[in-house]
Amino acid sequence: MLQATLVDRTRFQTESPAPKNFLLQTLLNRLVLDNIIPYLPVHSLLNLASTNRDFRSLVYESPGVFRHLDLTRVKTAQFDVDNIDHGGQVWRNVQLDESLTEDEFYSGPLRGIFATLRRRSLLQDVQTLVLDGLSVTAELCNDIINDPTYSVRLLSIRDVKNLNHGKLRGSLQYACRRSRPEGTPRLNALYVFGSRDALPTPAPAGDKSSISAEWNQKSRRALSSSLGHEGDLWWSKKGRMISKHVPEEWANCLLACDGIIAFDALLCQGPRHRNSPAFGKVSLVADSAPAVATFALPPCDGCGKCPEQMITPGAGHSPTRLPLLSPPPILSSSVWAATTPRQPADAFVPRCLECLRERYCGSCHKWWCESCYVLPRQQGSQGLTGASGELSLEFSDVKVKCNACIDRTQRVCRKCCGGYCIVHNEGSTLTFGASLEDADWDGCEREAFTGHRLASPYIFEESSSAQQSER
Repeated sequence: MLQATLVDRTRFQTESPAPKNFLLQTLLNRLVLDNIIPYLPVHSLLNLASTNRDFRSLVYESPGVFRHLDLTRVKTAQFDVDNIDHGGQVWRNVQLDESLTEDEFYSGPLRGIFATLRRRSLLQDVQTLVLDGLSVTAELCNDIINDPTYSVRLLSIRDVKNLNHGKLRGSLQYACRRSRPEGTPRLNALYVFGSRDALPTPAPAGDKSSISAEWNQKSRRALSSSLGHEGDLWWSKKGRMISKHVPEEWANCLLACDGIIAFDALLCQGPRHRNSPAFGKVSLVADSAPAVATFALPPCDGCGKCPEQMITPGAGHSPTRLPLLSPPPILSSSVWAATTPRQPADAFVPRCLECLRERYCGSCHKWWCESCYVLPRQQGSQGLTGASGELSLEFSDVKVKCNACIDRTQRVCRKCCGGYCIVHNEGSTLTFGASLEDADWDGCEREAFTGHRLASPYIFEESSSAQQSER
């Protein structure tokens, strides 16, 4: 039987390769194999292995073939309550019996796949594991993180089902404890906060024209992205990065895993948090608990910097202290590849909502730091203090409201003379406003209508009534 396991990266030569073995001879080149296999779906890889004995040896005996394992589109990995295996091989779904635990029930499909990989001595080769959108339990994640039979370095569990986040945080904090054995945990990167990548629409089986159209669409999308130099989140795109609510317990978990495991989010470095390098240098009435940053911002529009250190590209930051970029890398399983931005990449400031309240314009993403603008309710407190303890910066008259955005979006209706926003007031024009309740109806012609609602882009919808009264 042909041996497919190669030590070096030279192509295995035969005396007279037959034309039908051209594909096999090509894949025996280690450089070609490493750059093609990760892009093949799992079902295509298994179909290739079932071709003949030589291809089977190539797939199952070549190291690194299953290094990148994406199970998001594998049918047997999908959790289907209506399709439970009541006996026999535990591969498609879990067995239903009286001793079945909740974890075994919800993680049965994935555990069946992992058991098969373990029997074939392939589980230890998996270094990048993508489980987005599948049924993943905290117990299964604990095994992946702490079980020595797993070698997963990059794990993606975005938008998964049946996951107990509290137990997952406990597993992560246990893996990153100070008394952990040397070389543990093997996990270096975890995608958990973002949304899963959009799956391409599958082509009908046997429809070659649809398959060709799908691949042409992928090629056009990849080419346009490359030519357009589309940047990554955090580095090139500014604004809100995480739309979901992140509990405070996750911030404590990220703090415990700091420098050990990288996440697709960062801790806020605002001066009101104790983990910030600027903590204690600004007198603020705020708690000192850590928080997860949900916004990526440019430098302060007033001073061009920020009280804390900005995250700059190529500044020698540890990869585990940078945000993971989506999608997960295919040709590498290193945290460096998962955090290295494409060009262009600009410096950014990671901050949470509370550190930006009344300081941020959601329309143009401009903001003003604590040294450039003191909130009206903090006029009695001090700003940044110098080494002598005296005020090093005076109060600034910078307004929270972005005048440029106000001039561009706020108008006065010519009929009722009420103010309105042309962005948020649907159905409005540059000269006339419309009711927010009925975009097709002119609110000025209704007698019961008393005025237009002024919706400013720099006011957060989450502001409390107390803060509204202070403004």
